[in-house]
Amino acid sequence: MKTAILGAGKMGVWFAKFCKENGEKVVLADRKADKLSKLGSELGVETTADFIEAVKSAELIIICVSISSFEEVVKKIAPYTRDTQVVMDICSVKEYPVKVMHENIKHGLTLGTHPLFGPGSSGVKDKAYILTPTNPEEEKYAEKFKGWLEKVEAHVFIMSPKKHDELISVVLGLPHFLGLAAAETLVERKDFSETKEIAGTTYRMLFTLAEVTALETPDLYANLQTKLSDFAIEDLFMAKAQEWLDLVKSKDADAIMKRMERLKDKLKEADPEFAKSYEAMYKMLEATENNQHIKSSNQ
Repeated sequence: MKTAILGAGKMGVWFAKFCKENGEKVVLADRKADKLSKLGSELGVETTADFIEAVKSAELIIICVSISSFEEVVKKIAPYTRDTQVVMDICSVKEYPVKVMHENIKHGLTLGTHPLFGPGSSGVKDKAYILTPTNPEEEKYAEKFKGWLEKVEAHVFIMSPKKHDELISVVLGLPHFLGLAAAETLVERKDFSETKEIAGTTYRMLFTLAEVTALETPDLYANLQTKLSDFAIEDLFMAKAQEWLDLVKSKDADAIMKRMERLKDKLKEADPEFAKSYEAMYKMLEATENNQHIKSSNQ
């Protein structure tokens, strides 16, 4: 089978490498012809600056462009797809790209997918992979694709595009929101570098989230938030943050302790493995912190 990868960004390159390693013929397409020659030599795959040419020669098409470019690319290739082809996207949101594919691609099967890992991953083993079919034909193919992914030891989940976006608004949307707000809060302080030097485990968790999020691709974050705005979990967070702030300002220690106890009970009820998971995570963070101190002492 020949697979066309549309977009030679980090994830496009990852998929080109992954598909080739798994025995597929690959054509990697990108508008920037200047970088294709080098990538073709490095990966050992065919390359082209013409998306249409890539689509015409393949059985499977994986669209790996940014969300902001997605509709333009779909409309460009749609007239050249065939009934025997499968077209997938890998966007971090699903209702929007699935809708765009359904509206424009009249020949071929489409399937929304979301690999929940980045281009630094060495493979899909133990990684989450979400498929979002919307009709019986897509469901049948999704089951087939799931079987293939599970053979390479991925954790595959099948759900509707709407359910995906509801979950991702929590899994990605909320951490991004928290990270950016925390980053701006911390860098406003002139002693930010000093706080990092004396940081304990909890604070390290916070500034790691803040820095990683702040360094994320702006296009990814902006489109993720705007396409998930209907779920607005950030509104719930802001309401809860205000309740905690009111308790802090009231200096009511008893009320704070009682609320924390209620919160622990709710966490245990929602996740029976919470205590074990928390203990394991804390030990891992402490080990990381100790290693960092050892490295600092040896320098």
